[in-house]
Amino acid sequence: MIINTGMRTDIPAFYSRWFLNRLKEGYVLVRNPYNPQQVTRYSLNPDVVDLIGFCTKNPGPILPHMDALKPYGQYWFVTITSYEKDVEPNVPDVDSMTEEFCDLSKIVGVDSIGWRYDPVFLNEKYTIERHLSDFEKIASRLCGYTKTCVISFIDLYPKVRRNFPEVWPVSDQDRLTLGRSFVEIGRKYGMTIKPCGEGNELSAYGADCSGCMTLKTYETALHCRLNAPKIQSARKECACLLMCDIGAYNTCGHLCRYCYANYSAELVRRNMSMHDPDSAFLIGGPEEDDKIHEAEQVSWKDNQMSIFDFIN
Repeated sequence: MIINTGMRTDIPAFYSRWFLNRLKEGYVLVRNPYNPQQVTRYSLNPDVVDLIGFCTKNPGPILPHMDALKPYGQYWFVTITSYEKDVEPNVPDVDSMTEEFCDLSKIVGVDSIGWRYDPVFLNEKYTIERHLSDFEKIASRLCGYTKTCVISFIDLYPKVRRNFPEVWPVSDQDRLTLGRSFVEIGRKYGMTIKPCGEGNELSAYGADCSGCMTLKTYETALHCRLNAPKIQSARKECACLLMCDIGAYNTCGHLCRYCYANYSAELVRRNMSMHDPDSAFLIGGPEEDDKIHEAEQVSWKDNQMSIFDFIN
């Protein structure tokens, strides 16, 4: 099975010590974000956890401890954008991030790491021209360290509009202009562009619109087939295998202005103050009314011979 860590927060950046403790203990407790007293206990035994998926803007804190992850398959998405502190106040600078990306790629291999350049938005400072210039600079630095770049355009949810009022929506024409150019730049540096939840309009230019965190992504990282169950995505535009996320909303300390997973900076700070790296929960601890159930977990690996047996 797959354990995800990055749909709700950035565990490598802010909770590496907790995560490493959970690996040692062999399990984690996760509250249902919509029914907090409903708690799921996930085993972290590598006999049943085939792969751990990460989404991060800063893998640096966990890089010295990668030996702890050796028993597991891994797939890493690392987000590197052109935005400055006015948008991403607590994200490391681009030079540091590209260096860390390359270091991580050397450890896990190019089939187990992808670059995310998202969400893409426009305003007076972050223009189409700036995006294309900065995108190519980053792509040139990551050339040879990944085969994949995921892009998406900003969704203006009510909380995004509240926290980031100066952002502009991206028009259909601007999406095509940016997307087509991203595909051309990606091809130049050996990367396939994968739009995230953006439909199929960029496929005509050479983008792979089949999804970004798909079963195929994980099989390529593991070099084996997975007999994964059919899972209905929460969004019809999404083909990704998203399940078993051990994070929590409103806990990401990057405080990016466009964030979908944080409601407000005040709530994030309050939640982060309740974090205990020795707890089985990411935030806080057990409560009297908790109802804990064990997740049903089995390995999905298909041990029969496949095309992946012949990939070097």
